[in-house]
Amino acid sequence: MTGIELRHNRRAADNALAAARSLIPDHDCEADDDHALADPAHRAPYAPPRVAAPREPVDPARIGRRVVRRQARGMDARAVAAALEDARFDARQASRYEDLADDLRGPAELAEWERIAALLAAAGPGAVYDPDVDDVVQAELAADVAAAAAREAELREALRIAARANHLQVLRDLGTLDQAEPAEGDEAVRDELTRRAGGYVQADVDAWLAHALAAHRGHYRDPAAREAAAGLLPPPVLAHAALLGQLLRLVPGADADQLAFAARLAATEPEAVDALAAVLTRAHPEGS
Repeated sequence: MTGIELRHNRRAADNALAAARSLIPDHDCEADDDHALADPAHRAPYAPPRVAAPREPVDPARIGRRVVRRQARGMDARAVAAALEDARFDARQASRYEDLADDLRGPAELAEWERIAALLAAAGPGAVYDPDVDDVVQAELAADVAAAAAREAELREALRIAARANHLQVLRDLGTLDQAEPAEGDEAVRDELTRRAGGYVQADVDAWLAHALAAHRGHYRDPAAREAAAGLLPPPVLAHAALLGQLLRLVPGADADQLAFAARLAATEPEAVDALAAVLTRAHPEGS
């Protein structure tokens, strides 16, 4: 087996190992699941599918750069130049193999050796490579920290949405959803409940949000929240809220049953309902 084949096999093994590690389950979580299944009393009602912790995606080019940096630590310009020649030789050999045409790690390793060689040449005689003082490496590490924090925030938000969706589902089953006050982020919770229902619109949830938006209840008391809702709720819900707002202003004593037709109109013709709400606004301005 040639040197290039050995290196190719090593890269393939490293990349496969990194991909496999990302799929290893959390055995503690599996033990918890087994306990919950064994004892129905411990099952949480309406628990959604487990929210998987976000994992760092496998990046062969990044793996290659990290390998080069570990190898280059403490090397002087002469040693790096020799390693660079080896990398160039590997690249020439790899060009002969069709299965390496899409290889990302090899070119990344070569580019990193070239960068480190240029870095030491600029540093002057006697310089050795230290990734701890390499501005490029430190910038990448800072970006990694920021990306990890973003993934953690995404996970926390997903867990919050799942918990809130569970709570609203309980209220729906009890028939008391209409008494609840909507909270910031409930637009995303609506999407989660719709997803759990296989994509089918949940008419009671949409009506609850439309009534709250029209009556300025819950977080919709804040004008900024009402403005943000325009980009978070679908057109039928927004049209329903707009028409309800005008009808409740014109007929203050009307109850939900008397205004149920507004939801049906908004679901079928949201643009026409928006136009009707605008006409009612012009015909009966506030304060008239």
